[in-house]
Amino acid sequence: MKAKEIKNVALKFFTIHGYEGASLSQIAEKVGMKKQSLYAHFKGKDDLFLQVLQDAKETELSSKLKYLSTVDAQNPKADLLGYLQLVIDMFQQSEQLKFWLRMSFFPPSHLAAAINEEVTDSEQTIQTVLESKFQDWINAKTIKEDMALLPTLAFLGVVDSIMLELAYGHDEQRLNDKLNASWTVYWRGISQ
Repeated sequence: MKAKEIKNVALKFFTIHGYEGASLSQIAEKVGMKKQSLYAHFKGKDDLFLQVLQDAKETELSSKLKYLSTVDAQNPKADLLGYLQLVIDMFQQSEQLKFWLRMSFFPPSHLAAAINEEVTDSEQTIQTVLESKFQDWINAKTIKEDMALLPTLAFLGVVDSIMLELAYGHDEQRLNDKLNASWTVYWRGISQ
């Protein structure tokens, strides 16, 4: 239970201050323990950081996979728009997912390879599931016939654009404008 509490506090510090600005002493103090006691739960700052990152990845992945499990072959427009809204909501409302997003774009340099591996794994899992959904929509003739990989990758480009805006931007109107413009052009390209 203490490890979970430590990770929850560390999440806040890493999200607000980044890896470099987060101090193990401050994290330990906030949890009500001495810095040395953290080492009973974690090997060090890198270990704590990577465990917090892994938890955030699992949250992101499970949320997206849960949503995609409800998608059928009948209404790709609503389902894809729903997915985009899910991405926006997750990253605006969840501290874990704000952390995941920021660290995937701005990893600490000495942990960049490990973080990139986690991000790539997550993206590949989602791409595989989405490609299957696109194949279902193609088979049901609810979108244009094509190789499923093409609309999948293009859709992930729209998702990346939105995530970039979430990472850098603080302007809700710009986010909505970008979403509406990219979605409109994308949907014209794949709709029947």
